[in-house]
Amino acid sequence: MAENAPPRWDRRMQQRLSRGEAAALGEMYDRFAALVHSQAHRMLDDEDAADAVTREVFGHVWENPDLYDPKQGSMRAWLAFLTHRESVRRLRDAADADPGAPDGLDERVRRATAAARADYIVASMPAPLRAALELAYVQRRDYRQAAADLGVTEDEARRRLRLGLQLLSTARTRPVEGAPPPGYGRAL
Repeated sequence: MAENAPPRWDRRMQQRLSRGEAAALGEMYDRFAALVHSQAHRMLDDEDAADAVTREVFGHVWENPDLYDPKQGSMRAWLAFLTHRESVRRLRDAADADPGAPDGLDERVRRATAAARADYIVASMPAPLRAALELAYVQRRDYRQAAADLGVTEDEARRRLRLGLQLLSTARTRPVEGAPPPGYGRAL
């Protein structure tokens, strides 16, 4: 397969959605709804708004499956891009609706974008890296304990932690204005 070719599942899913197969939307929802909802919730800090964004994103996909461009990235990245765009739009609409609200919308968008990118990066990274980071930063294990829990050498545990942290460090490196998630398209 060519290096820039999208995964077979993504191509088939787009074809099925273009034909109007409701089962395809259900399959896509089952696979990606948690990603979309968690990213929206992370950015908006509101369960109802995250639910609304999730519905909006999957409604957009259903109505516009041909807007997915496999050359731009994976289906997962496209959904993350749509989620980011809709969440930023909602943050801006809320700021416009409440002119008395304190300034700092751009900073809030910046923080929400970095947090959502970090969530996306963690969800996208290989399971061994994610497991090492979870042991170290959620369960507060040092690299020796993480190595024992993972059944790997201490050197391997350190490598996994270092690589995972390097990936996470990229979460804050994108510009604020309409920055898409990694792997999909250009800024808005």
